Amino acid sequence: MPALPILYIKPGCPWCDEVVDYLARKKIAVKIQVVTGNREAMQEMIDLSGQSKAPTMDWHGEVLADFGVDELVPFLKERNVL
Repeated sequence: MPALPILYIKPGCPWCDEVVDYLARKKIAVKIQVVTGNREAMQEMIDLSGQSKAPTMDWHGEVLADFGVDELVPFLKERNVL
């Protein structure tokens, strides 16, 4: 079974909260990685996406950075997830 997509978030970030809620409603499993106070996770996210804004998602090697639900929906549709 492939590893879960990774969602990098910052607690208290409204876009992060919306995305987490949306994925939960759609029953789309992701691994949540909190970057606040976690230098390793933050560096992983920066290395992956070239920026430090959350949420950022690593969908099996494809990166969606600094997004909201409006950007997430077409990203998931293109990957036949929705």
